[in-house]
Amino acid sequence: MESSGYTTLSRQVGLLRELQVIANNIANLSTSGYRAEGILFTEFLSPLPENGGSLSMAAARGRHMVDLQGSINQTGNPFDLAIEGDGFFMVETPDGSRLTRAGAFTQDAQGRLVTHSGHPVLSDGGGPIGLRPGAEISVAPDGTISAAGQAFARLAVVTPANPTQMIRSGDTLFDPRGETHPATATVRQGMLEDSNVDPVAQVARMIEVQRSYELGQSFADREDDRLRTMLRTLGK
Repeated sequence: MESSGYTTLSRQVGLLRELQVIANNIANLSTSGYRAEGILFTEFLSPLPENGGSLSMAAARGRHMVDLQGSINQTGNPFDLAIEGDGFFMVETPDGSRLTRAGAFTQDAQGRLVTHSGHPVLSDGGGPIGLRPGAEISVAPDGTISAAGQAFARLAVVTPANPTQMIRSGDTLFDPRGETHPATATVRQGMLEDSNVDPVAQVARMIEVQRSYELGQSFADREDDRLRTMLRTLGK
């Protein structure tokens, strides 16, 4: 394959990855607490020892999370919690502690506060939060949970020490991949945060990426025809 082929292929692979990310964002328009993602393109230079110089290719291996606040809507469910400001709830999964903005919680058979996937919500002490069956709970803006006027736990609302290392571990879960610190944020009870995906911007970007991909495919097809013609001519 000639240099132009490698350059085109690297670009097409990156555009395909971005299409996949955009499609996932659009699919989660209605997912509470979902954070949109984007692709980071970088230039990759490969030396050309025979002819000198270098070959420039695209690398789309990095992703970034859009950290804009989603709109917060009232639900009236006392187990629905939203974070206003920076920060994440911490939950325990089989793969370890994970962060989430999706606060649609419930109570499991053991009386623990859990996500709808059954992951225990953690307190600032690092343990699961147990609730008495049938008890009416109230959650203060600082995350303190009370029942019958008695405080008994406080939600772990944290931020990763190095946000750039955080990776997605499911649609609404994130692996902090490092230490976390208490966040300065407000917890709203009986409310949920919507997805922060901007549908208009995402659809517009999808159209732009699709056109770029089609243009790259057209160039690759022309290069293929040119090489085939050259080989046929040389073979005569």
